[in-house]
Amino acid sequence: MTADSVEKLEDVIVRSAEQLAGNIRSARQAISSIIFGQEKVVDNALVTILSGGHALLIGVPGLAKTKLVETLGVTLGLDAKRVQFTPDLMPSDILGAEVLDESTSGKRSFRFIAGPVFAQLLMADEINRASPRTQSALLQAMQEQHITVAGARHDLPKPFHVLATQNPLEQEGTYPLPEAQLDRFLMEIDVEYPDRDAERKILFDTTGAEQAVAKAAMNADTLLSAQRLVRRLPVGDSVVEAILTLVRSARPGEAGANEATKAIAWGPGPRASQALMLAVRARALLDGRLAPSIDDVLDLAEPVLKHRMALTFAARAEGQSVRNVIAQLKSRIG
Repeated sequence: MTADSVEKLEDVIVRSAEQLAGNIRSARQAISSIIFGQEKVVDNALVTILSGGHALLIGVPGLAKTKLVETLGVTLGLDAKRVQFTPDLMPSDILGAEVLDESTSGKRSFRFIAGPVFAQLLMADEINRASPRTQSALLQAMQEQHITVAGARHDLPKPFHVLATQNPLEQEGTYPLPEAQLDRFLMEIDVEYPDRDAERKILFDTTGAEQAVAKAAMNADTLLSAQRLVRRLPVGDSVVEAILTLVRSARPGEAGANEATKAIAWGPGPRASQALMLAVRARALLDGRLAPSIDDVLDLAEPVLKHRMALTFAARAEGQSVRNVIAQLKSRIG
C-alpha cells in the first residue's frame, strides 16, 4: 500500500472509532443505570461481545446475572432469549426440530421449527446442569455459527453471542464442562458480591414503586460495525510481545520456566492468544482509545486465561490457585 492509502485508511479508522466509541459509551451508561456495583463484570461482558465471543459468568444466585443479559439485549438492540438448563433438557429443545406437516390435500412434508438458539444473544442459565450431549450441541453452535438438523444446515443470526452462567457452590447433579468446551468461551467472568454502597443503591432502586427500565443505545448493525472495527485497530509490537510472553509462559515445559510455570499441569493454546488479542482491542475501543496498551493485557489476562489452564496436584496440595499463578506470570511483564 502507498503512503496515501495508509493515511486514508488510518483516517477512516479514526473517524469510525470516534463515532462508535460514542455509541458504546452510551450503551455502557445505559447498562450501569440498571446494573449496580458490577462495573468490571459489565465491562468484561461488553469486551466479550465487541470481540465477537462468548462468556461464562460464574457467580452465586442473586447477583443479577440474568438481569445483566436482559439489559445487554435491550441496550445493544439484540434479540435476546434465555434457556434454563436442566438434566432432562434435550439438544432439540435448544436447536429446534423437524415436524411432520400434512396439508389439506393430504401431502406430507417436514417443516423445521427453530429453537431458542436462533437468537442474537442467548443466556444459557446454569449450563453445567444439562447433559454433555446437550452442552455439546450448544457449544458446537457457538463454534460453527450454524447447526445441522436432519442433514440440513441452518445458519444462526448475526451477531450471535452466548452468555452462560454457572453456580460455583451447588455442584450436585451437574456435568462440569470439559476443558475443550471451556476453551470455546472467550472469557470466564467472576460475578462478585456488590460493595455496601452499591447494595444500598440496589435496595432503594429495586424495591420502590418505580424501577429503572433499560433503553436501547445501539442496534445489531452498529454492533457488527464495532466488531469489524475491533479487528482493524492497530496493535503495537510491545503489546503483541506481552500477549505472546504471557500466554506462552502459562504453558508447562516452556523455556525459561520459573516456579509459577512449574505449577501448571496444562496451559492455554493459541486460541487464548487470539482471544487476548481481540479483547485488548475491544477494551481500547470501549475506553475510547485507538490502540491497546500493555495495561489492557494485564487487566484481561485473568478472565481470558484462567479457564484454559490447570495446576498440578502438587501445586494444589500446597494451596496454590490459578489466580495466584496468573498474578505471578503478570508480574514478570508488568
